[in-house]
Amino acid sequence: MLLRGGAGLHKASEMGQRKRTALEKNLSPQGASRAPAEISRVPNKKHNICMVSDFFFPNMGGVESHIYQLSQCLIENGHKVVIVTHAYGKRKGVRYLTNGLKVYYLPLQVMYNQTTATTCFHSLPLMRCVFVRERITIVHAHSSFSAMAHDALFHAKTMGLNTVFTDHSLFGFADLSSVLTNKLLTISLCDTNHIVCVSYTSKENTVLRAALNPEIVSVIPNAVDTTDFTPDPSQRQDDRITVVVVSRLVYRKGIDLLGGIIPELCLKHPDLHFLIGGEGPKRLVLEEVREKYQLHDRVRLLGALEHKNVRGVLVQGHIFLNTSLTEAFCMAIVEGASCGLQVVSTRVGGIPEVLPEDLITLCEPTVRSLCAGLEMVIARQRAGSVPSPASIHASVRNLYTWTNVTERTEKVYDRVSGEEVLPLDRRLRRLRAHCGPVAGSIFAFVAVLDFLFLLLLQWLVPDRIMDVALDATGPHAVWRQQPTSTDISKKQPTKTDISE
Repeated sequence: MLLRGGAGLHKASEMGQRKRTALEKNLSPQGASRAPAEISRVPNKKHNICMVSDFFFPNMGGVESHIYQLSQCLIENGHKVVIVTHAYGKRKGVRYLTNGLKVYYLPLQVMYNQTTATTCFHSLPLMRCVFVRERITIVHAHSSFSAMAHDALFHAKTMGLNTVFTDHSLFGFADLSSVLTNKLLTISLCDTNHIVCVSYTSKENTVLRAALNPEIVSVIPNAVDTTDFTPDPSQRQDDRITVVVVSRLVYRKGIDLLGGIIPELCLKHPDLHFLIGGEGPKRLVLEEVREKYQLHDRVRLLGALEHKNVRGVLVQGHIFLNTSLTEAFCMAIVEGASCGLQVVSTRVGGIPEVLPEDLITLCEPTVRSLCAGLEMVIARQRAGSVPSPASIHASVRNLYTWTNVTERTEKVYDRVSGEEVLPLDRRLRRLRAHCGPVAGSIFAFVAVLDFLFLLLLQWLVPDRIMDVALDATGPHAVWRQQPTSTDISKKQPTKTDISE
């Protein structure tokens, strides 16, 4: 059934609610092995993984945090992981993060909103160099918004590498930007080995958008390190009720709704205060509301927050408010609940799947519904009928852990490592059959050009003469090895050592 526009997202949200009963299955380590397909596991098999996305540190956000945390857990399990992203200002070249996590900041031109301009060819020489030198076996791309992720998938298939894609977002079906993005996603994913989505609603949305076989799409939620988000009721002020909002201040996060909620509730409740962390173009809306209604002493705008400071803001509040208009999986509400706050959120996307019903108050994405939900929670807060912060933290502590996410992602890697990468002739047929006669033919031609360009690069600089990079992570990692004095005296500098 074809879904269109906002109705499509609303329908997907209803589907997600019907799957609430599958939440516990989804959270178990065995969940990924049962749905959508049986994934055979090769014990102790280690992979060389390249994570690719336009979005990574020093930029802050859910995708960036997901890539970093997942990479760290994979390294702890003995896999080799490198990350490829674009340069951020003066941050170019190779950088090393915690536990030897190597990050390649490629000198690619940023076009819009931290995404790179793409021609499908200018990135091939750089990505080929990374894939060959690091002996990559699996390319894992993240985010539909990332042009670099789509480029990496395209080049990896040309080079015969297995590919995985994680979709972190929901899209509509009717507006022009959604139509173009969905067509690009269809082209990128039609011959990708496996796709991961962060909620059942996200899976249904992605399957519809890219016309995918549901059997190659797995649901693996995000996670949160609850040891970093512990409650501290002593930081609250007892003479007031504080509503905390931590979000990017953009249209998609429902900041216009927040601008309507603040004056209405502040008028009814003189002891109500708002603490808002985040930055974005919609900050102006909140500043205008604060100025118009003279709420400078009750509405604090903290600006952009570093991840390490988020917990310090959350523990000051009693209620966590999320006003998103669309969300595949909202980690912010899990962080808020982990800090012991009452959560009030819009009922959109995959949010109904995230927390049990007794830990969240769901509202329609309207000012009236959100005000009603907040007033209900405020009344319970004043009556003292809400659970203690410690009991809320205990309830969510083991819901979403990176250990669980990593185990399930490893099952996906084990599955795709044994799958065939389509040769060029079958790939061209797949593109034309799956993507339509026009777009399919165009990108089949692009795939041929990409293959010919790869042959040219291999002729100019053959793989065999390219220096192999030292492994900072993985089974042969040198990051943590402590050489003895004898080893140091015997070791002579080599060409590889100098190039590193």
